[in-house]
Amino acid sequence: MAFAHTGSVALLGVDGVVVEVQADLEPGVAAFTIVGLPDKALSEAKDRVRAAVVNSGEKWPQRKLTVGLSPASVPKSGSGFDLAIACAVLAAAERLDPAAIAKLLLIGELGLDGRVRPVRGVLPAVLAAVDAGYDQVVVPRQTEAEAALVPGVTVHGVRTLRQLIALLSGQPPTEEDADTDADRARDLPDNALAGLSLPGLGVRSRADETDLRDLADVAGQYEARRALEIAAAGGHHLFLKGPPGAGKTMLAERLPGILPPLTRQEALEVTAVHSIAGLLPAGRPLVREAPYCAPHHSTTMPAIVGGGSGLPRPGAVSLAHRGVLFLDEAPEFPVRVLEALRQPLESGEVVVARSAGSLRLPARFLLLLAANPCPCGRWSRRDEQCDCTPTMVSRYQNRLSGPLLDRVDLRVEVDAVTRLELLDRDATAETTAVVAARVLAARERAAARLVDTPWRTNGEVPGHELRTRWRLVPGALQDAERDMERGFLTARGLDRVLRVAWTTADLAGLDRPGRDEVRTALALRTGFNRGLPGPGR
Repeated sequence: MAFAHTGSVALLGVDGVVVEVQADLEPGVAAFTIVGLPDKALSEAKDRVRAAVVNSGEKWPQRKLTVGLSPASVPKSGSGFDLAIACAVLAAAERLDPAAIAKLLLIGELGLDGRVRPVRGVLPAVLAAVDAGYDQVVVPRQTEAEAALVPGVTVHGVRTLRQLIALLSGQPPTEEDADTDADRARDLPDNALAGLSLPGLGVRSRADETDLRDLADVAGQYEARRALEIAAAGGHHLFLKGPPGAGKTMLAERLPGILPPLTRQEALEVTAVHSIAGLLPAGRPLVREAPYCAPHHSTTMPAIVGGGSGLPRPGAVSLAHRGVLFLDEAPEFPVRVLEALRQPLESGEVVVARSAGSLRLPARFLLLLAANPCPCGRWSRRDEQCDCTPTMVSRYQNRLSGPLLDRVDLRVEVDAVTRLELLDRDATAETTAVVAARVLAARERAAARLVDTPWRTNGEVPGHELRTRWRLVPGALQDAERDMERGFLTARGLDRVLRVAWTTADLAGLDRPGRDEVRTALALRTGFNRGLPGPGR
């Protein structure tokens, strides 16, 4: 038989499209052609596959060979099609049974020596395969644990093309493959992992830290600590403004520690994004903790929102999905970058359009902004130490636009730490574990209330639902109504106040918010301090 086909996956952002890999052999001058919109890395598969087949002890067919990737209109990129192309060619040359590979989906890059090297994006690729009806996939052995996270599919992990040929032919593995597995059992270094995980990119998780940062390390800042707890419990965005050295970055770095562990579905979503970005650490195929992404203020628009040449790649907003996006020195970020955050803050996703195609990427993150009060950082309402002119202060603070800050639920002035707070240890300061337990209890309370809805946290609930479906204590909105009449609060601001009030009530164990909870939400929203009742001090 001169024709055979099998399956593979083309990744478009975090979504996968199943691709049928077809191989056709015809009489004629020996040639190898790949059609179906391959990119440069995929076009080079011709040389990789030929060398891998020959070095695996197989004979390369000396005929005209055409490999087609269908659907032809979908752009294909990367080296993950190598394994499928090799098997399709060998089946067309009658070295393998075409029926044995017709219902398989194969993912993996081939080295010139026939080794199967891992590629990024295995988890979303296997998810796409299951959605398309495949129940058996073949992946590189190094990513077998990642593929096995998807239920309802049988995963075969292979290290060499020769091992896969033996598996499909019903033959026992060779001695060379047995030696490779023995090396793996002894934890010997595997340079096939090179390039699978990319360093840096400003993303970390709690599992990456050798010493977990504790909230008790923060000196003073009781109001900011309380706001941090509310932000974690309800998924509310937070803005910290204060002088250098007040502890804004310390607070931000401890926010992931009080967030609850990711649910199974959330963990799969985060893992899919990090797998494509090359951020999955070896030996930890599933991201169980909330990610923390802190890009530098010189980061470009594509790196924040997503983009790049060809098809867009996930940016910082997607890498922080279900976690924290921290923008330190927020006014120093380009205005275009900051304004681009407005749409994902509302929708929880970002749509990136390029000439090669449009992608929808997940971006439901908790935004934490930090800023100095002025360029020199010493401006305040209480002293005259600032050297900046009023125009300089106003221009600096206006870099964060009103529409952007209107989407931020909590705004806190962080004062400079006093000598007493810094040098005298506060025995009443709560640890991360204590606050995290309270946050988890509040999240569970909110989840029970929202069980029949598509939302899980108070920060996701639309304002219309809060105003009509879940009522507050009668008279609780008196202060909020007065602020709206005075122009201190917009319609969106009222919705944000309601969300924060429900979170405050959940933290206090109340069935519904009263006037005190609404006052707390207003104080954190407008800056007019009406008191912050509740735990944390």
